[in-house]
Amino acid sequence: MDFFLKACSIGFLLSIMMGPVFFILIETSIRRGFRAAVAFDLGVLLSDTIYILLAKVFIAEVTLIDTTENKALFGFIGGGLFVVYGVYNFFKKYQISENNPTDSSETEKKDYLRLFLKGFLLNFANPLVIFYWFSVITLADQSVGAQSGEFKMFIFLGVVLLTFFLFDLLKIIGAKQLKPLMTPYLFRQMNRLIGIVFFFFGLFLILQNLNLPELLTQIRI
Repeated sequence: MDFFLKACSIGFLLSIMMGPVFFILIETSIRRGFRAAVAFDLGVLLSDTIYILLAKVFIAEVTLIDTTENKALFGFIGGGLFVVYGVYNFFKKYQISENNPTDSSETEKKDYLRLFLKGFLLNFANPLVIFYWFSVITLADQSVGAQSGEFKMFIFLGVVLLTFFLFDLLKIIGAKQLKPLMTPYLFRQMNRLIGIVFFFFGLFLILQNLNLPELLTQIRI
């Protein structure tokens, strides 16, 4: 019981973290509906799973990235992508679309696939994700114990991911109830807010990896 409680607690804490993907998930649920938001969230879940495997299999390499200048490179690339997406999302015009029964199932599938890829890429572009999953794996090691084996470790991480996904479903259902209250003005402001969140998050990643004292010294010279 303690094993599952710890895994569920970690999954819950990760789910309530208000990162950039959180805002896109809520926006997708309000604008596109439940299934579209689930497609987006499954993309996020896949990228998390890949990051867990990378952090687990290449744990030494992940530690090396975290302690060398390579981390700065990841921060600049990820931060740049988030800044660009933030500016794009701020100025892009959206409309609240109603479900259209005349849409073909083929078009709908392609739309869900685009949302799945969008969730995957946005989450995968965040270099902080692999590091917090690395922290989760460290916690899992402490909870499971060195003598329990890899199978129990992956069960623990599986419960974390499942809890994470189930709480995301609750967020999707809750956000969908807000759709009748959304006016074009409110929706436009919501997308601008998402753009601002992505822009400043990207800027934070870039500035976090800048060696400002060294940079200021070079400017003075």
